[in-house]
Amino acid sequence: MSKDFKLTMDPTKMGIGRSIAVLTSGGDAQGMNAAVRATVRVGLYTGAKVFFVHEGYQGLVDGGDHIRPATWESVSMMLQLGGTVIGSARCKDFRSREGRMKAACNLVKLGITNLCVIGGDGSLTGANEFRTEWSGLLSDLVRAGKITQEEAKKSSNLNIVGMVGSIDNDFCGTDMTIGTDSALHRIIEVVDAITTTAQSHQRTFILEVMGRHCGYLALVSALACGADWVFIPEMPPDDGWENHLCRRLTDQRARGSRLNVIIVAEGAISRDGKPITSDQIKKLVTDRLGFDTRTTILGHVQRGGTPSAFDRILGSRMGVEAVMALLEATPDTPACVVSLSGNQAVRLPLMECVQITKDVTTAMASGRFDDALKLRGKSFENNWNTYKLLAHINPPDVKSNINVAIMNIGAPCAGMNAAVRAAVKMGIIQGHSMFAVHDGFDGLAHGQIEPINWTTVSGWTGKGGSMLGTKRTLPGKLLDEISENIAKFNIHALVIIGGFEAYVGGLEMVQAREKYEEMCIPMVVIPATVSNNVPGSDFSIGADTALNTITSTCDRIKQSAAGTKRRVFIVETMGGYCGYLATMAGLAAGADAAYIYEEKFNIRDLKTNVEHLVEKMKTTVKRGLILRNENCNANYTTDFIFNLYSEEGKGIFDSRKNILGHMQQGGTPTPFDRNFATKMGAKSILWLTEKLKECYRHGRIFANTPDSACVLGMRKRSLTFQPLADLKEDTDFEHRIPKTQWWLKIRPIMKILAKYDIKLDTSEHADMEHVFNKRGDHRK
Repeated sequence: MSKDFKLTMDPTKMGIGRSIAVLTSGGDAQGMNAAVRATVRVGLYTGAKVFFVHEGYQGLVDGGDHIRPATWESVSMMLQLGGTVIGSARCKDFRSREGRMKAACNLVKLGITNLCVIGGDGSLTGANEFRTEWSGLLSDLVRAGKITQEEAKKSSNLNIVGMVGSIDNDFCGTDMTIGTDSALHRIIEVVDAITTTAQSHQRTFILEVMGRHCGYLALVSALACGADWVFIPEMPPDDGWENHLCRRLTDQRARGSRLNVIIVAEGAISRDGKPITSDQIKKLVTDRLGFDTRTTILGHVQRGGTPSAFDRILGSRMGVEAVMALLEATPDTPACVVSLSGNQAVRLPLMECVQITKDVTTAMASGRFDDALKLRGKSFENNWNTYKLLAHINPPDVKSNINVAIMNIGAPCAGMNAAVRAAVKMGIIQGHSMFAVHDGFDGLAHGQIEPINWTTVSGWTGKGGSMLGTKRTLPGKLLDEISENIAKFNIHALVIIGGFEAYVGGLEMVQAREKYEEMCIPMVVIPATVSNNVPGSDFSIGADTALNTITSTCDRIKQSAAGTKRRVFIVETMGGYCGYLATMAGLAAGADAAYIYEEKFNIRDLKTNVEHLVEKMKTTVKRGLILRNENCNANYTTDFIFNLYSEEGKGIFDSRKNILGHMQQGGTPTPFDRNFATKMGAKSILWLTEKLKECYRHGRIFANTPDSACVLGMRKRSLTFQPLADLKEDTDFEHRIPKTQWWLKIRPIMKILAKYDIKLDTSEHADMEHVFNKRGDHRK
């Protein structure tokens, strides 16, 4: 569809006269409800009629009460629920042509020609088959006298859009499937709990996770908890792995480690295709090493619980994209799946993705494991390569004679320690000597520098806060002392992990190169702050953990409001001047409004919000949730907004306020923050190692080019290094935020889902892509 047409089309009228049905099928996954909610609300926003299909394809075949109209209020309070509220079932009837005829008849009678299917590859393949057969099914129904020629003509074309709901993340072409992030949350919660008991008794724990044909959950869990060994179906261990495993476990114990963790995907196999079971591994470890060994099979715990903030946002954004894809489809458009790649919504041809997913299984069955790994995509391969590198036990015999210092700057956040650990391990593997700088630039100036080794950082991945200690002090006034200590400790490269201060501090160090030769060393800044306000990166370490903390708190607040009725909560979030946390938490928790600095608002907007809540209290949803970023407006403070709402809501609703404060900086890191930090830490050292080779001249290191001091950031679909100096133009130094922020584009979605009558810019919507040119490196 041309962009011109999209621009002239009024999104609130796109769906008039159209009907959309939404169903969930196959295994349930956390976040499916968020996708259902968004599909219903955006469908209604466009003027379309929307129907729930209860119990998946079985409901489509049985018809009657199973296909019911959906209303705005019927999807309220769904966002925080796991599983699928509209039910899912395996359906044999739909596999027969007769069953599909019944389903077609039910849809035609209700005038439904748009179907949104949330499920795994089997469910989506079934939907595509249904669409392919559609005209034949209608002809048969007309012949059998079940529908009239007129009805058949009105429903001549069936549009299908899929969203992948599967905790295994086994669907090729998509970065993350709905439910995967939440399943990782469940696994990591268990790993953290097991770690404490294992350390008490010096035990080996074998953890079996889901993933019959896909090792994603096992691999990312292993990366996120620093497991000693991982078994995945895509890459079986080499022959003789038993000796290698036992040697690694023994070495770890010899290094003073009190526990071993082995993670096994349920579909793990050996090179000859035979299953590798947790019982088999337990017997091996017990018989050969005599270690006290326990097995835990996680099972359906991984499917349960409340969806993570990421899964809610993923489901919500995909729901919006799915409705747009349905309403923009023509009879020639192939059935598509909607997904996120990096932070961008994408549409992919459904059958291309299904084909590659099948190709992986075929490659594994025929022993072509390298092909299977490549077909899983660049991200999966990167995870595997990072894990393999970090799993090395013995440092190289040849030392590089390079000293690398690591420091934390700014406020603490969850995931900082994981980045330090990965950097230290990768540095030692590269043959470097690693140094820890305590208390940021203060410590660098006052000589609080000491060697750091593997044993020191073991177990750091899951620890919150900053083990190195961190301060907000900038280096500007300490340059003499800092240059002396860089020379004294013979530091050749610097890893700076932190928030906006880390960026500004790095910049000050680069500017000081003119005066201080000691500063002419390669430097890398790794963004780590709950505020997500570092230039050069779409995401920063720690923001995901803070977002989940805010979201779970908002869930509890909403529950309280649902009990008391007619209550509005005003919640203040952190973030400095950056509205990322308030906006994303608003989307994840289903807020009615989120006030941020980047989107200016005035008294008229506040009045509109109050009126909106007054109207809401007339419905069955008698509660409100308002988020306010701490620095969104100097005059419209949290107290002011609370007083305004209290006054204007008299007799209609009462107001309460909550300031979340420093709980947002604490807690154990989420799986995403652990994984992201691990990859960033490892990648930063590999980059520094290459830079050091480039900068080595006449027996010493001299780095004074702009590209020798970079921010390592996530940009759209990949991790990239950008010179600190190049990012100055895109930085608002007064308010400590980047001038362009990708997430502002998704703010309208939050407002539409909260029933505001605003215009959604449909020109931004994704065009169809092909799987083969799209292999990102985002959360995977």
